[in-house]
Amino acid sequence: MKRYLVFALVGPFVGGFLLLLTTTYQSGYWAQTSLGEVGKLFAVFFKTLQYSYLFGLLPALMIGAVDDILVHIRRVGPGLRMLLVGLCAFVLASLTYSSRGPDSGAVQFILYGLVGFVPAVISSWLVHRYVKEPQAVAAPT
Repeated sequence: MKRYLVFALVGPFVGGFLLLLTTTYQSGYWAQTSLGEVGKLFAVFFKTLQYSYLFGLLPALMIGAVDDILVHIRRVGPGLRMLLVGLCAFVLASLTYSSRGPDSGAVQFILYGLVGFVPAVISSWLVHRYVKEPQAVAAPT
């Protein structure tokens, strides 16, 4: 249960911030913005944080379920589990957020993939570090 709580708290917060950074980069905001306007970015982030949790809670819990499934496989260690969870979140976020039109490309695919990868790896690492994990059960022979 603690595993899902960590994913539910960390995932939408970090993912929402990264999604905001990605969309502002894609729109060209950083090309014509001074450092003094970065405060506006954080203001927008905190005003839209409720929507990050509204729309990011279910995907974060789904990635937490993938992490929970992988923790019960004996051959998958913590490092490999973090990587697999991150890759799963990368693919799902890329397919969810990136477009497939003429403006799509590798940069867009990677940026939107990182929106899923980074929160998933951070959450999986926090779970590994601070939540007691169950012992993996050997398969019957």
